[in-house]
Parts: sequence; structure tokens; C-alpha cells
Amino acid sequence: MTFQPGLRESATFDRNVIHEIQRAAATGIYDIRGWGAKRKVPHFDDLLFLGASMSRYPLEGYREKCETDVVLGDRNAKYPLHLDIPVTIAGMSFGALSGRAKEALGRGASEVGTSTTTGDGGMTPEERGQSKHLVYQYLPSRYGMNPDDLRKADAIEVVLGQGAKPGGGGMLLGQKITERVAGMRTLPVGIDQRSACRHPDWTGPDDLAIKILELREITGWEKPIYVKVGATRTYYDVKLAVKSGADVVVVDGMQGGTAATQDVFIEHVGIPTLAALPQAVQALQEMGVHRTPGGVQLIVSGGIRSGADVAKAMALGADAVAIGTAALIALGDNDPKYQAEYEKLGSAAGFYDDFQDGKDPAGITTQDPDLQARFDPVEGGRRLANYLRVLTMEAQTIARACGKSHLRNLEPQDLVAVTMEAAAMARVPLAGTDWIPGRSAF
Repeated sequence: MTFQPGLRESATFDRNVIHEIQRAAATGIYDIRGWGAKRKVPHFDDLLFLGASMSRYPLEGYREKCETDVVLGDRNAKYPLHLDIPVTIAGMSFGALSGRAKEALGRGASEVGTSTTTGDGGMTPEERGQSKHLVYQYLPSRYGMNPDDLRKADAIEVVLGQGAKPGGGGMLLGQKITERVAGMRTLPVGIDQRSACRHPDWTGPDDLAIKILELREITGWEKPIYVKVGATRTYYDVKLAVKSGADVVVVDGMQGGTAATQDVFIEHVGIPTLAALPQAVQALQEMGVHRTPGGVQLIVSGGIRSGADVAKAMALGADAVAIGTAALIALGDNDPKYQAEYEKLGSAAGFYDDFQDGKDPAGITTQDPDLQARFDPVEGGRRLANYLRVLTMEAQTIARACGKSHLRNLEPQDLVAVTMEAAAMARVPLAGTDWIPGRSAF
């Protein structure tokens, strides 16, 4: 819109709000989309590292080592995961993604020694065949659930919620339910599918403890058991997950992505990753299982984009992070070379979020065979591996600057905040002060 003097946009009813009211009035249905929350909330950008100078001693460039390995699930499992880097690939289903995209995720993760995750809808041969470390998600829908596949996995993740939609179930619209997807999920072809918002065979933490024991028995006590929660009442949820027997807890903040859910859910349910992480750490510390031998590891996801985000999450107490949206972008999602086709769909490169429609020009979030054929899983895997290497090197660079010989040695004392909101949420001082909002100065 060309600026006209005298016209003032409403902060409450801006153009996006007006457009949504008009769309709702015209169609009578709520908006469904993919991606994650687009509203601005306090995030890792609001934190800064205190690099070493005089009072702290830095490590020298690349000549002094900064290790990056992490062990996940050594509390109870016979075979915990030993990963080379603390950046993992979050659960994204076959159905939401193409088979080729799932293969590429496995290739990229394996190349750098980390894990990928199945997502709803079961395990595909492409992903299992290319994944050195594969985590099998056990979701409320039970779509594609196969005890034999549980045994083939390297870890099991019991999903209680996602950051984009805690308390809500997933969606897979009919245009993406092909014969193969329908067969894996025992669904009719071409019919919209809504996943359940809660598991059908338990109602609380006592039942979850029984389910975890059942999963251990099915897999011979070999596999680590994760429990994933959407960030809401994080302190209590983490304590209950640990009490139920989880080896690893995954906390997904509201910036976490999704293939499809209600826009109102994405933007208005859950809390920011930055707010959830310290609550999770506090819960683990109070139970005596945070970064202790045989303790419970914490994976954090929701808006991780750079090595700085990785380092900040670990400084605040995470043992590892998981990426989803960033991984898809690394594969080629929203690539400018498809700009003309994005425009035909009413979007643009960098803005495309209609993953639910199955028309993704990049061939990643689609089941259309012609669109899928555009995507090369070998090249996609190479791009993802490059991106994971960069994240790791960036985090190492920061850790060395703080005098740390391992990423897990980063600590809250290495951080300050540049806004009061971030200081209060992350529980680190406001830059230039020793003040943490909400805490007494005495």
C-alpha cells in the first residue's frame, strides 16, 4: 500500500488482523497452516554471551579442542545413544513430509553422527535405511505403530504434546493421504485425518509409568525412552515425566513447527522456549537428575536456528537441542528458485507455510509424485549435513570464547539478557547489572 499522509494503521486492527476477519467472514472456517508461531516473543536473540577477556581465559582458536559429544538415555537403557553433536532432528512424519525428504533427513543426520526421529505415521524403509540413530515416536494416534518397528528403533519417544499445539492433535488433510500413507496409517485414501490429542490407554502419570515399563519389556530394556511435552506447565510436566521413568525429556517451545494445525492454536497456546527451558532445568535439579551420572537428559526444541541458539540453550541447561523447521529450510524448503510457483499459490519464497495443501513446489511437504521427483534426497542430505556442521562449529566458537573445552560446560553465568522479559524468563542478569527480575537483590 502506498503511504498516504493522514492515514494511521491500528496496532490492534492492523492489515493482517483485518484480512483474517474478512477471510473468516467470507469462508466460515478457521485458518489451518504449517510452520510455527510467527508472533515475536522473547527468544535466544535476547541473550548475549560474556566472552573471556581478563577474568576468564579463552581457548585458542581451533588448536584447543572443544568437544561436542552427548550421551542420551543412560539412566535405564542397555544401549543409550552416543551422538557426535548435540543437535538432533525432531519428529516429522511421513505423510507430512515426502518419503524422499525423510530419507534426506536420515542421510544428513547420519553423516554428522546425530539422530533423526520418525514422527506420526510410522517408520519408512527409506528413513530407517539411511539413519544411523533413529528415534521412534509413539504418539496418541498410534498411526503406523508396529511393535517390530519399535524394536528396530534406537530409542522411543512417547509424545504427549508439541510446542505448536500442546493439548491438541495433529492434522493430515485428505490431499496428502495417498494409498501408501493410508496403508501405513490404516486410513481411507483421500479423507482428512485428525490425530488424537491424548493417548487412548492412559489418563495420567501413573498410567504413563505402566506404559513406559511395557515399552521397555517390548524392547528388552535396550532402548532409551524419551517423553516429549509441549511447553506449558513445564516444571510440573518434567517432574511427572521423570517420576514416570523417562530417560530423556524433550521440551518443545511454542516456536516449534507443525505440518498443519489451527493458526489460533499456533499463535496463542503454549509458552516460549526461553521461558520453558529454565523451568525444566529447575525440575531436574530438584530431583537430583540434572547432569548427574545416570541422570535424565534434557532436549529442547522450538525455534533453534543457529549455533548461537544451540550454545545458549546448552548454557541454560539443555543437554541437546532438536531442529525441525530449520532442517526443512536446509533441505530446500522455501527456496527462492521456486519463487514463481510460490506466487501462483498465493505466497512467496520465505513465506510459504501451506504445508497442509500438499502442493509444495520444493517436493518436501507433499505426496504428489511429480513434485516429489524434484527433490534429490542425496543432495538434500548433503545440505542438511553442511548446516548441522555449521551449527556445531558456531557453538564451538562461542564455547571457546567463554573458555569451555566442551559445549556442556557452558553455564548460565556465561549469559546476560538485553531485555527485562528475557532476563526474567531465562533467569540471567540484565546486561550491565546483577539484577534478575523477580528475584530479591538481598
